Amino acid sequence: MMSKSETSAGTVSFAPGGYHYVPGVFQYSAGVIAAQGFDIVRARFRDPIPLAQGFARIEKFLAGEGRPLTAFCACELRSPAPFDEAGFRAFNRAYVETLKRWKISDGETNPVARTNVCPAIDPPGEPSFHAFAFTVGRERERPGFIVSGSGESAEGKANYRDHTVRLGDVSPEGLREKARYVLGEMERRLSRLGVGWQQTSAVQAYTVHDLHPFLADEIVRRGAARSGLVWHFARPPVVDLEFEMDCRGVAREIVL
Repeated sequence: MMSKSETSAGTVSFAPGGYHYVPGVFQYSAGVIAAQGFDIVRARFRDPIPLAQGFARIEKFLAGEGRPLTAFCACELRSPAPFDEAGFRAFNRAYVETLKRWKISDGETNPVARTNVCPAIDPPGEPSFHAFAFTVGRERERPGFIVSGSGESAEGKANYRDHTVRLGDVSPEGLREKARYVLGEMERRLSRLGVGWQQTSAVQAYTVHDLHPFLADEIVRRGAARSGLVWHFARPPVVDLEFEMDCRGVAREIVL
C-alpha cells in the first residue's frame, strides 16, 4: 500500500510512484512534483475514453512503458454534467476503488492530482479520461509538476455550497472575485510544490462565462498566462461552481 514520508518542503513523498504530493481531499491531492531522479510525462487521449476503459488502457500503457501502476500521478477527467454534492461523493468513492487496487490510495489518502470538468457542448455520455500523467526515471534540472483543478470553494469542508465565493453571482465583479480566489489557490499550491507561475508550461481555465473583463488584470499581470491560457468551455464538476483552473510544468507531452 502507500509508502509516504514528509519532505522538507511540506509535501509528502510517495516513493513507489517517484513523486511528492501536496495533501488534499480523499479523492485527489492538490498537486504533484517529480522526485529526484524522475520526471513527469502528460499523455492526452485524442477523444475522451470512459473511465473503466480508460483505466484499462492506462494500465496496459504503463506496462508497455515499463512503469509500475504506482507511476500514475495525475489525470484530467470529463463528466457529462455537474454533480450534486451527494453524486460527487459517490463518483469519487467509485473512482478511488481503482487507485486502491493499484496500491496508490488507501481509500482515505490519495497522492494523485486531478481535474474533473464538464464540457458545456458535446459532453461525454459518462465520466471519461481526457488526459493522465505518469512518472519516468529521468533526472531533470526542473522536475515536472501538475497542480490539480480548483474551483471557487474551499475543499475538504462539509459541503461546497456554504464555502463558495459569491455563490450564484455571475456578474462581472462576482466572476472576478471567484477568479481571484482560484488564482490565489493555484499560487498556494504552486508554492507548496516549490515552484511558481514562471515554471509553468500550461495554464488552463474552465468556465462558460466571459473571462475577458478580468483576463489582463487578474490572470496576465500576475504571470499566469506566460505560456498563454487554454480556455475550456466547461463547468466545474459540482453544481453552483462557475470557475476552475489548473496548471502544470512538464517538458514532455504526448497524444495517444
